[in-house]
Amino acid sequence: MVLVSGGTFLMGCQSNDDSNCQHQPEEAPSHTVHVSDFYIGKHEVTVQDFEQFIQETNYQTDADKQGSSVVWVVHQLASKNGANWKCDVEGNIRSTSNYNHPVIHVSWDDAVAYCKWLSEKTQENYRLPTEAEWEFAARGGLNTQHYLYSGSNQIEQVAWSAANARATTHSVASLKANELGLFDMTGNVYEWVYDCWHDTFLNAPINGSSWLEASDGDCTRRILRGGSWYNDASTPYLRVASRSSFKPTERFCTTGFRVVKSNRYNK
Repeated sequence: MVLVSGGTFLMGCQSNDDSNCQHQPEEAPSHTVHVSDFYIGKHEVTVQDFEQFIQETNYQTDADKQGSSVVWVVHQLASKNGANWKCDVEGNIRSTSNYNHPVIHVSWDDAVAYCKWLSEKTQENYRLPTEAEWEFAARGGLNTQHYLYSGSNQIEQVAWSAANARATTHSVASLKANELGLFDMTGNVYEWVYDCWHDTFLNAPINGSSWLEASDGDCTRRILRGGSWYNDASTPYLRVASRSSFKPTERFCTTGFRVVKSNRYNK
């Protein structure tokens, strides 16, 4: 875990930085947010981390219960029966030598269950990051250099993406870290955050908390940040300001998560 000292930052589509904005409506309006101190995982939760959770709890993931996940096969995304957290992007069982890759085929519900287990195990408050915490950390916190990606303007330095990933995940923390010493905030896998989906940032919280109100939003969808090995830099999805969403039970070969520790509890 890495300590992120709290502070104030401009979240979303920044009007003074057109390259970072690219006029995506869901990233606007930019707004000033204050974030309190928190700790965040240096990298995403790995397969090895998640295996310990499964072994200690006998938890069944949404992929296990529903019998499938979305995988990468014949150059397209498609559902595959039997794919779960043990599997790689094609839905094949991983070698244990690849258990230092980020866990995938996990839903938002699965990520929340992992955080609850870790909190009970350690007697500390682990949870998914709020969207504001995630973006503040991805931008480099108080040490920000205002990069387009998390830690660099050169995508290949910090991210496993379509340009260099060869259509698979990679070991965590194997490229350059950002200004806070955080790895893979851009690329490798999308990361679940706690907030409900809203089409814009109009009336978004300014205190760093999760945005959970359903009015003008959709709590049947939860937010993903950071992009993945699947995304190309010519698309907007790898920039630190980019936002996506899926239903909380959905799981993909592109999606994982990292944890936060703080005194603040999500609702």
